[in-house]
Amino acid sequence: MIDQLFEFSGNHPLLITGIVLAWLAVMFYEIRLKSQGFSHVSAGEAVRLMNQGAVVLDVRKPDEYAAGHIVNAKNVELAELTGNSGLLDKYKKKVVLTVCNSGMASNRAAMQLRRNGVEQVFSIRGGIAGWKNDNMPVEK
Repeated sequence: MIDQLFEFSGNHPLLITGIVLAWLAVMFYEIRLKSQGFSHVSAGEAVRLMNQGAVVLDVRKPDEYAAGHIVNAKNVELAELTGNSGLLDKYKKKVVLTVCNSGMASNRAAMQLRRNGVEQVFSIRGGIAGWKNDNMPVEK
């Protein structure tokens, strides 16, 4: 059996090279996701987590937050997360969802929270725009 494998790989070097490169690409992608330490959740997954007690941190500016936000979301600007360890201590053992306008700032917020010891952090995919596109409720 091993002899057949070596014979096959000798007869099809491009195919074997392609398989190895595809495997390496998948491994690189998976390792990169794991190293980020957080993941994205859809609006539906976010609702399920909120029903289980997750805290939503809206990292937008107060005026953007006032224009419309997820029900029961707490407004904590991204700048406040960088140096305020006292604020972060109360979230360390909770599931935390971060949201912004489009998902970019909430990704940074999730990484910051992860670095400061919050174990379960998720960014809502697409931010508040994605939330609204999925016809989820917002309050003012």
